[in-house]
Amino acid sequence: MRYGLLGAALLTLVPGAARAQRQSPPPPGRPKDFRLPPRQTVQLPNGLSLSMVRYGTVPKVAVSVAIGTGAIDEGPDEIQLSGLTADLLLEGTTTRSGPDISRAAAEMGGAISANAGTDQILVGGEALSEYAERFLTLVADVAQHPRFAIVDVERLKANRARDNAIALATPQEQARQDFRRLILGDHPYARMYPPEAMLKGYSTERVRAFYASNFGARRVRVYVSGVFDPAAVARAVRAAFGGWASGTPHTVRPPTPASTRQFDVIDRPGAVQSTVWVGLAVADPTSADWIPLNVTDALLGGAFGSRITRNIREDKGYTYSPFSFLWSRPKTSLWIEQADVTTAVTGPSLKEIFGEVDRLRTEAPPAAELDGIKNNLAGIFVIQNNSRQGVITQLQFVDQHGLGDAYLAGYVRNVRSVTADEVQQTTLRYLDPSRMTVAVVGDRKVIDAQLEPYRPKTP
Repeated sequence: MRYGLLGAALLTLVPGAARAQRQSPPPPGRPKDFRLPPRQTVQLPNGLSLSMVRYGTVPKVAVSVAIGTGAIDEGPDEIQLSGLTADLLLEGTTTRSGPDISRAAAEMGGAISANAGTDQILVGGEALSEYAERFLTLVADVAQHPRFAIVDVERLKANRARDNAIALATPQEQARQDFRRLILGDHPYARMYPPEAMLKGYSTERVRAFYASNFGARRVRVYVSGVFDPAAVARAVRAAFGGWASGTPHTVRPPTPASTRQFDVIDRPGAVQSTVWVGLAVADPTSADWIPLNVTDALLGGAFGSRITRNIREDKGYTYSPFSFLWSRPKTSLWIEQADVTTAVTGPSLKEIFGEVDRLRTEAPPAAELDGIKNNLAGIFVIQNNSRQGVITQLQFVDQHGLGDAYLAGYVRNVRSVTADEVQQTTLRYLDPSRMTVAVVGDRKVIDAQLEPYRPKTP
């Protein structure tokens, strides 16, 4: 009887509940500007720069030592040598073993890491604020005094060989590597995975030579964010890094991306999905068009409610998680759309991707759609920066591209000021489907005929 009465009561409430569900949600609030606390900077005589930003109230401090080297300084026979060098930094210094480094960081309530990218090797981590100066001394030791023991070199080469094999067994990494090769040619940015024989040939002497040529104070920016005493941190940085030799300036060597359709298919027999990468070169972050490009990317494929996502995910069910993004490096930027699509609709997926780009080239987006995208982009920007490491990441971005802190302070306002006409003109200026590079990994016998309309036409 209780259940019967409860059911009857619920039935009487359904119409009211349904009416409540049909009510429009309250309008979103206006996104606020990102407010970066004042940055304090110190320049050491050896060329090293220090940036400090006091942020938050939790008694922790984040430290990042950005060293201006990476794949950009690798030769054709040195692929991933910078990555191996970064791996080895944590294996021991001239006075500490690898376990000693980890233990010291843990005793300070934190951890330390080292990672290599195309243009920077980042060494750092977080610790409790009371240990800020000691943690900086530890990070400085790791960056400046690696031991590069033979046993560590051999072990980490084996680890990389295994990790590379696992990565290259996936269609996503195969497509990413092929796309980079197609659009960037023989530039260091395009060389991602070395042949196993090349990797095995790296000796301790080779690692030491790479370190000696590319590590030095002139290439280093130290970032500290969190709760700390700026004067004490500055003293610690001078003491820990002041004796580092200046070395050579960092390398700036932008590629010359392909400007016409490049096309390739990697056969993956029996694959039920095709991995598709599509993109081309666009303006880099120093351009006045960079903010409009951010909005255009978000509207096309960079947000969950974007046009390409709605089209090939929601409406047609071709894929689960397509997305686009702007890949930026010094004086270089690419717009890229990536999707794993059902094999039978590989060609139709490309048709829809190019079709959405063409639609934005011919007609400006409606105001309501554009406002929603801009609010989403502005809100995500503020949320991403709501942490110690988030602040450092943004400072590294503006420093790497020479943008200045005003870029961060004005980002939300500038995003919100982008007009529908600017989006259309930006698409017309940069996103020409006929010039886009296409890399596909899939079952060739099924997809070749579908892809024929998108292959470059020979004269």
